[in-house]
Amino acid sequence: MILNNSTNRDFDGDWAWCVNPFSVDDPRLRNGDKTMSFSLSTYLNSSFDYVFFSSVVVVDKTIREAILKDITAKDYSVIGITLTCSEETLRERHKKRGDANECSFFWLHLKPYEGDYVINTDNKSVQQIVDEIKVIVDSEING
Repeated sequence: MILNNSTNRDFDGDWAWCVNPFSVDDPRLRNGDKTMSFSLSTYLNSSFDYVFFSSVVVVDKTIREAILKDITAKDYSVIGITLTCSEETLRERHKKRGDANECSFFWLHLKPYEGDYVINTDNKSVQQIVDEIKVIVDSEING
C-alpha cells in the first residue's frame, strides 16, 4: 500500500505487528494496527512527498479499514499495490535469503484487496518491480 501526501519515507508495517509466538488470531496484533496508524499519521504530517507503507496485513479489509480510519493526517491519497508470485518463486526467495523457517503460502493465497493494483513479480528484478510501481504511482497522481 502506498500513501501519497509529494520527499520520501518508507515504513514496513510488519515491524509494528510482531508478537511471539505469532498467531494471526492474536488480539494483541490490533495494537500493532494502532502503531501503524500512528506512524503513518506522523510521517504524513511531516511534509514527506511520499510515504510508502508495506504490510501483508492490509490485504484484510477489516484491518486495512481500521488502520486508515485511525490516521489523523488530512489530504492524502491511498494507492494499493499487491505484489504476488508463484509458490516456486516464493520457495526460491525464501531459500535464497537463508530463512530456516518453513515457507508459508498463507499470504500468497489470499485474494488481493479489491481495487489494488496487482504486480506479478515472477522473473522480475527489484528494479523492474520498482519501475512498475512508479508507473502506477505516476499515473494515479498525474491522472
